[in-house]
Amino acid sequence: MGTTLIFVFLALLCVVAGGVVISRRRAVFRMDEDDDFSPDAVEAATTAPEVAAGGLGARVRALFGNGVSETTWDGLEDLLIKADVGPRGSADLVRRVRDGYEPGSDPADVLRSEVLHVLGPDEELHLAEGKLAVILVVGVNGSGKTTTIGKLAKRLTGQGHAVSLAASDTFRAAAGEQLEIWAQRAGAHIVSQQRGADPGAVAFDAVASATARGSDVLIVDTAGRLHTKTPLMDELAKVKRVIEKAGGEVDETFLVLDATTGQNGISQARAFTDAVELTGVVLTKMDGSARGGVILTKTDGSARGGIVLAVREELDLPIRYVGVGEGPDDLQPFDPAAFADRLLA
Repeated sequence: MGTTLIFVFLALLCVVAGGVVISRRRAVFRMDEDDDFSPDAVEAATTAPEVAAGGLGARVRALFGNGVSETTWDGLEDLLIKADVGPRGSADLVRRVRDGYEPGSDPADVLRSEVLHVLGPDEELHLAEGKLAVILVVGVNGSGKTTTIGKLAKRLTGQGHAVSLAASDTFRAAAGEQLEIWAQRAGAHIVSQQRGADPGAVAFDAVASATARGSDVLIVDTAGRLHTKTPLMDELAKVKRVIEKAGGEVDETFLVLDATTGQNGISQARAFTDAVELTGVVLTKMDGSARGGVILTKTDGSARGGIVLAVREELDLPIRYVGVGEGPDDLQPFDPAAFADRLLA
C-alpha cells in the first residue's frame, strides 16, 4: 500500500512539473513572437540607423537619415566621444554643426567644415635664420620620439640643412646607440656621452659643437620616463635652460604622442606643457594600423582619429607632423584638409 502511494505521488509530481515547463515554454514563445513580429518592433528594426558600420562620414549620415531630433545630436556627440575627441571637444563640435546644419544639407560635409575650423591652417617649421636653430623633442618612452627625431633629421638634411643631434636621453638603455644609427641614415652629426651622463651637459656640449661646425639645426632628444614623474619634468625644464645658457634658443618644442593612446595622450600633453612651452605635436603610428587615437582608429575614417581634434581643441596645440610608417621618409607634415577628408570618407 505504501509503495503504491509513493508511485502515485511521483506520477502526480511529474505531471505538475511537466505542466510548468510547457507553460513557461509557451510564455517564452509568446515573448519571442512579440519581440520579433510586433508592429513596434518591426518599425524600430526598420528605422534604427545603422551607425556601427562604415566610416565616420557614413555613420553621421545614417544618424541623420530619419530626420533630426535631440536624439540625433546626442548620437553625434556619442560618436565623437567614442572617436576620442573628448567630452569638451565633442560638445563644441556638436554645437558648431548644429549651428551650421540646414535641412537637406550633408551633415558629414558640415562636420568636415567644422573639423577644418578647429584644426586651423597648417603651420610651417619655424627655424631661425643666420644662427643655430634648436628643436627640442619631448615625449614618453615608447611614443616613437627617437625615431621621429631621426626621420625629422633625414627630412631636414634632404632639404639642404646641416643638422646636428643631441643625445640627451641618457637614461634609457641604447637610446644613444639608436640615435646614432639614425644620425648615420640622415647624414647628421651627433653629440653624445656615456649612459647616465647629465642630460643638460650633453645639451650644452651639443650647442657648442653644432655652432662650431656651422650646423643650421640642432635637434635635442630628451628623457622619456613616465610622464607622471615630477623629476622628469624638472629635468626637461633644466635642459631648456641649459640650451639658452649655452647661447642657443629653442625655436620649436615638439611633443611626440603615440596616436594609439587615445585620451591618455591629452594627459601626457598637459604634463609636458607644465614643464616646457610646446609649439606643436607629432603623432606617430598613423599608418592606418593604429587603434585608438588621439582620432576614429585609423585615419581613413573607419578608425579613431579624435586625438588630433582633442589636442587642438583642449590644448590649443597644432599637429605639426605625422608618422605614417617605419621608413626614414615616413614623416609627413600634417595636412588638415587631407585628414578631414580621410576622417569623414
